[in-house]
Amino acid sequence: MARLAQTAGLTDVQQEILSTVRDFVDKEIIPVATELEHRDEYPQDIVDGLKELGLFGLMIPEEYGGLGESLLTYALCVEEIARGWMSVSGIVNTHFIVAYMLKQHGTPEQKDHFLPRMAAGDIRGAFSMSEPALGSDVSAISSKAVRDGEEYVLNGQKMWLTNGGTSSLVAVLVKSDEGHPEGSAPHKSMTTFLVEKEPGFGEVRPGLTIPGKIDKMGYKGVDTTELIMDGLRIPANRVLGGVTGRGFYQMMDGVEVGRVNVAARGCGVAQRAFELGVQYAQQRHTFGKQIAQHQAIQFKLAEMATKVEAAHAMMVNAARKKDSGERNDLEAGMAKYLASEYCKEVVEDAFRIHGGYGFSKEYEIERLYREAPMLLIGEGTAEIQKMIIGRRLLEEYRFQG
Repeated sequence: MARLAQTAGLTDVQQEILSTVRDFVDKEIIPVATELEHRDEYPQDIVDGLKELGLFGLMIPEEYGGLGESLLTYALCVEEIARGWMSVSGIVNTHFIVAYMLKQHGTPEQKDHFLPRMAAGDIRGAFSMSEPALGSDVSAISSKAVRDGEEYVLNGQKMWLTNGGTSSLVAVLVKSDEGHPEGSAPHKSMTTFLVEKEPGFGEVRPGLTIPGKIDKMGYKGVDTTELIMDGLRIPANRVLGGVTGRGFYQMMDGVEVGRVNVAARGCGVAQRAFELGVQYAQQRHTFGKQIAQHQAIQFKLAEMATKVEAAHAMMVNAARKKDSGERNDLEAGMAKYLASEYCKEVVEDAFRIHGGYGFSKEYEIERLYREAPMLLIGEGTAEIQKMIIGRRLLEEYRFQG
């Protein structure tokens, strides 16, 4: 777009990266996205193209073969990719959450072992926190790890694992009571394990099964699965950071990156919905003139563009806050909440502008209409974001009476 969602203060390198990604999206993703989505087909050619661009190493430090770019650069790239097809941004999101967690919390050996191959795209990451009966209550995790010599034995069932089939490395959060007696705070008994596996479905390593893809309303193409551990043996040196009991904090650190990602996805989908709406409004004629000339449509376009701009600004602010090394759970929560809600509204307004044609699978807006709801729940529901925001505001504005 010519004017909306511009970001001030970018370096020449950042602008070059974004220009390259934008060209890739326009030429390689948008023309095929709807067809692949309708077939629920994994976009292998697109993923291979992202690998050639070096995008899987975007935030991984240069010493490990990555580009060493900021979260802001990554978020702006995600915004562009989601503008083309949100499912593709999901493929890179979980990869980068795991890479970020490794960079921030991994042992030197873990970083040396995984990060270079992740930067090259030879290892694809996924992370697994949710469970079938869990919802938003992370403290209710029931999957467990029990120490057995130099190994841990993992048992349990995980849910909503993005890239479950195509990934080869999964960061899995389970309970491990080692060193944490009964009755201690639940979050202090959680540990993140780095689980290597073969891509695919079925038994992907002894004790680990990835059932088939979950059939979803939208967000197709990317594989979303369960993960079942039954006597899965993991070496002790695959505990993230080498120490048990830190998994909750590690995951929440990664989720903050994920929430910025989801905000960026919301921005990208909303941008595309606006593009489709403003284009269609100038093509469709009623009562002898373009519907774009009707005041009611102009009001919709004005509201849509304002929401796109506001969501983008909050997403950029959250990314820059994280890049500065400061705590950003408030900003990330606000950005994720606003961007996902505005995305839903902008997509619906574009859908309304299309009228009956918006209900046809021949029109791209139909796909966006099914994709937008995932952002309302991904990386924490709106209600969870509001809880985080409210608590942080009370910390910042504590009454001194």
